[in-house]
Amino acid sequence: MTRLSESGSNEAGGRPSEALRGELAEADARFAHSPASKVVAWAVERFGRNLVLAASFQDVALIDLAVKVDAGIEVVFCDTEAHFPETLAFVDEVRARYNLNLTVTRPGAGAADWPCGTARCCAMRKVEPLREALAGKEAWLTALKRVDAPTRALAPVVGWDDAFGVVKVNPLVTWTEDDVDGYLADHGLPVHPLVPRGYRSIGCAPTTRPVAAGEDPRAGRWAGSDKTECGLHAT
Repeated sequence: MTRLSESGSNEAGGRPSEALRGELAEADARFAHSPASKVVAWAVERFGRNLVLAASFQDVALIDLAVKVDAGIEVVFCDTEAHFPETLAFVDEVRARYNLNLTVTRPGAGAADWPCGTARCCAMRKVEPLREALAGKEAWLTALKRVDAPTRALAPVVGWDDAFGVVKVNPLVTWTEDDVDGYLADHGLPVHPLVPRGYRSIGCAPTTRPVAAGEDPRAGRWAGSDKTECGLHAT
């Protein structure tokens, strides 16, 4: 395995070299219509232990796909200290089911000044902890899907993440909500306990509500505000 730093692929300031950009563009085109399992397998082979899977634990489908390729893959969960109790219990359930190599991040110093729903909450409780978890890594796997929100409609399968300075791999990017539900049902996987109660996109308890039938799944996130992203998937 050739590390990116050894091959000169990363330039100063977290910018990828032209060689790496070319490699990622080729991989993105090659996997445009590939099964998610094939994308995960490529990422594990390409980046090895320098790959991290960041999980909200609503995305059990991706965890299931990943551990089938690499049972020891590092899974990162950002504990914002504002999650629903059901989410924390579900994390424990899924961790035990797969014997996950789980890293749990928590807010750093100063986060107490920015409780859930305030201007810098997500930066302090999600973005910066994940940045620390990705330090020294080369790539991360996410469960981002194009159908999640208009801001994600053009998301690639494989690309460069300018915000974190690593490769970003989105194996489920072409999936629909029905694809996710079908995978969970077909493989007998657990469903987050809040989903049957109308929560289709689950974040922190103070800023998440259930959605009505036919309503956009992310309409329950930061309802009543113009906020649509927490910053982990900034475009």
